[in-house]
Amino acid sequence: MSLIHKIALTMIKNVGHITAKNLLAHFLTPEAIFGANKKELMEVPGIGAQTATLILGKEAMTKAKIQLEFIKKYQVQVLFLTDDNYPVRLKNCVDAPVLLYYRGNADLNHPRIISVVGTRMATAYGKLLCKQLAEALAGYEVLIVSGLAYGIDVTAHQESLQYGIPTVGVLAHGLDRMYPQVHSHIAKKMVLNGGLLTEFPSLTNPDKENFPKRNRIIAGISDVTIVVEAASKGGALITADIANSYHREVFAFPGRVNDLSSEGCNFLIKTNRAGLISHARDLAYYLGWELPKAQELMASSNFPVELSAEEQEILQALTTSAIAIDELELRLKIPKSKLALHLLNLEMQGILTSLPGKRYQLNQDISSLPIK
Repeated sequence: MSLIHKIALTMIKNVGHITAKNLLAHFLTPEAIFGANKKELMEVPGIGAQTATLILGKEAMTKAKIQLEFIKKYQVQVLFLTDDNYPVRLKNCVDAPVLLYYRGNADLNHPRIISVVGTRMATAYGKLLCKQLAEALAGYEVLIVSGLAYGIDVTAHQESLQYGIPTVGVLAHGLDRMYPQVHSHIAKKMVLNGGLLTEFPSLTNPDKENFPKRNRIIAGISDVTIVVEAASKGGALITADIANSYHREVFAFPGRVNDLSSEGCNFLIKTNRAGLISHARDLAYYLGWELPKAQELMASSNFPVELSAEEQEILQALTTSAIAIDELELRLKIPKSKLALHLLNLEMQGILTSLPGKRYQLNQDISSLPIK
């Protein structure tokens, strides 16, 4: 099928995604739509004389030519609804875009895709959750999607890049600009390990009405949506509601009852619109995910384990009997937040096990560990 006709189909005034899909169902290809006469076009439900005239006019094709020049200049991929590389999860949504513009190298049909959303006014708690989530999910070979907005969104992207996880930002504007502008440097890194995705052509501004449309793509492209931190109103709750309407999994991290920045998460959990998670292990358990074989081999200690100086101190302090994190903090003089991250890393490598009451125990005698 001709690329210019695919683009032109989305440029017809007063023709949205539903009408465009009706046209495709009737004529089968974009070329056939633009090759039809007025009478044939009016046989399609929702197409009246005025819309048929617009289809037969030159405006849509003129706009499509402008986009074609932009696409070729900046090596943008165009994903049409009937293409094999169109995100199949999104294709199954009734309001899926007919066409997407994409820059990046991530597989949008990756076996495991997680959307991470939250407030633009992220607290230290929310940012720490993003860090811990990315660190733990790195072993599960996932793709993380978010909206590149302030707060939780950009933190999720940053932490994904930090831990080598491909991450895709879904935009509410064209690929010729970045909003907010301050995130341009992160966006450039994402194109190299992940990508940027939008349904909006170049020259489209980040207008207010575009963000709910952006949110439906974030919800629809993934297996599960995780709300990290959210107030009582905002885009994160909208995305969660959309994900629920698509019958996708939704999870949320709980917050303290008096924290305004966690009101939305607590509400989702309380009303059974989201499952409660406190760690990435919860997510893996609910979804039935297993660690990749390579990760399992590393966890079995058949390969050398590289540990930081502080992690080696922790192992020296641990014995085969369980020790509480508070006791470790007193012994080692390591801040509890930092200590928790070290313990998580050691647990992910299969060196120790977490027990009820925030206690930790070695899986084997330290002398048998092949530590570098």
